[in-house]
Amino acid sequence: MFQAPRGTSDLLPQDQKYWRYIESKAMALAGQYGFGRIDTPVFEDSNLFIRSVGEGTDIVEKEMYTFDDRGGDSVTLRPEGTAPVCRAYLEHGMHNLPQPVRMYYFCPVFRYERPQAGRFREHHQFGLEVLGDPDPSVDAEVIEFAWRLIISLGLKETSLLINSIGDAECRPAYIGELKNYYQGHESKLCPECRQRLDRNPLRLLDCKVATCQALGDEAPRSSDHLCQSCQDHWTSLRGFLDAVNIPYRIDHRLVRGLDYYTRTVFEIQPLVGGSQSTICGGGRYDGLIEGLGGRPTPGIGFATGMERLALNLERDGVEVPDSPAPKYLVANVGDAARPAALELAARLRAAGVGAMLSRGTRALRGQMRQANALGIPYALILGDDEIEQGVVMVRDMEASTQEIKPLQEFLDGAVG
Repeated sequence: MFQAPRGTSDLLPQDQKYWRYIESKAMALAGQYGFGRIDTPVFEDSNLFIRSVGEGTDIVEKEMYTFDDRGGDSVTLRPEGTAPVCRAYLEHGMHNLPQPVRMYYFCPVFRYERPQAGRFREHHQFGLEVLGDPDPSVDAEVIEFAWRLIISLGLKETSLLINSIGDAECRPAYIGELKNYYQGHESKLCPECRQRLDRNPLRLLDCKVATCQALGDEAPRSSDHLCQSCQDHWTSLRGFLDAVNIPYRIDHRLVRGLDYYTRTVFEIQPLVGGSQSTICGGGRYDGLIEGLGGRPTPGIGFATGMERLALNLERDGVEVPDSPAPKYLVANVGDAARPAALELAARLRAAGVGAMLSRGTRALRGQMRQANALGIPYALILGDDEIEQGVVMVRDMEASTQEIKPLQEFLDGAVG
């Protein structure tokens, strides 16, 4: 028996309602905020992610699905959504458009990591990016969007965490302070963090091992080492969040996992599960476009995992509407009536009315059981007598009542 590859899953029909619910809420909000949709290829030139995500990150070193194609070019299945959007911004000259450019996307992403609840080697994201405006009010607007999305879905037991990690001017000095601190506690670090100490010390703050977390709580804080420009941005951001009544908590250990982040970083976490169950995260990346060969262009965005959102919706018992079933099941009595049943179903669907042809190999009783099992409210029954007389029997499945109507009169009423 073949099975889905480890770390992937099938999205079955009964699970689709959660995804469609999330998509509808996200797209409605995107329209309110003036975002347009973008779709990028599922694979890109590998160097795009090496240059943007960071050569020393876990994603590049351990998690990317990278291979040479038949032409000998190194390509990588998309491990995150921001870099491809920035590549498209540059390739299509979007800097010539009115700034900022606002884009959102739904996309699969691929990371070779240990599968866990709500996180897979292939998972799916909703994300958005704002390119071309450095103002902290844009940060607040993006964070407000993320918060409103989570609340609109019905997930209330969540917490918004924010931090500022500085920029290219002030971060080097802070990282020096960080290294000095951790070098004094190197024996207490987990093996992975000992490796990070030299190549990516900022990620030490993000470790989930208990001893490393305790060290991180006492580590120097990035917000205490900001240059004046970053400090002004940080102060203004908090003022804007207060102005729109978005509740937040400052987390000095919040750094995110990608090298391109600058200044603002944020996450939304469920109260149960904490950082290992983060449902939304993002931040500012003012140097990313320039690092990809463009002119200096500020940017900020976030992404949220569809699987993890659906998991939280189920866990919290959020009522999600079922996908609408067809209104009618068209049944036939005897094989000779099958063509007429097929024609009636086709006429209803052509008029925009949901109709499904019954399983024709069953007796009428079995066809009625099929309507009940599928939650279809009405059954339309055609036999030789109904066809000869030009009528249809309409059965109300819930009330267990039925009436005979002239076929054209029924059609006029059904599509009217």
